[in-house]
Amino acid sequence: MAPNYAKYRQRLETMYEDLVTVRRYGDIELPGSGETVPGEYPVHTAVPCRISQKALGTNGQTESVNNIAYETKMFISPDVGMQQGDKCIVTRGSLTREYTAGEPFLYPTHQEISLQREDEA
Repeated sequence: MAPNYAKYRQRLETMYEDLVTVRRYGDIELPGSGETVPGEYPVHTAVPCRISQKALGTNGQTESVNNIAYETKMFISPDVGMQQGDKCIVTRGSLTREYTAGEPFLYPTHQEISLQREDEA
């Protein structure tokens, strides 16, 4: 008997408490002139997801600044088209953070995407 992926997916998506807005870099057609210019454009807005911290931030101390790199994992519906390099603005409660998406890994019930965020201390 084949697994009921729809049932598993439905249960999994009840845990999506975060929201993500996805922006992608590419060519944008300017309204009116029809001119095409490079830039960021929205792909998805306020899509339910769940983020999980993969590891604590790692420090990269230089002479002038302490760079902190974070790696987070995002769980989201497999129907959401994601690409490596997408900018993901994730909102959890009152906190909003910006990440860069890694390559999506698809499952029948969800997809997992590694997110990187860099900060300075």
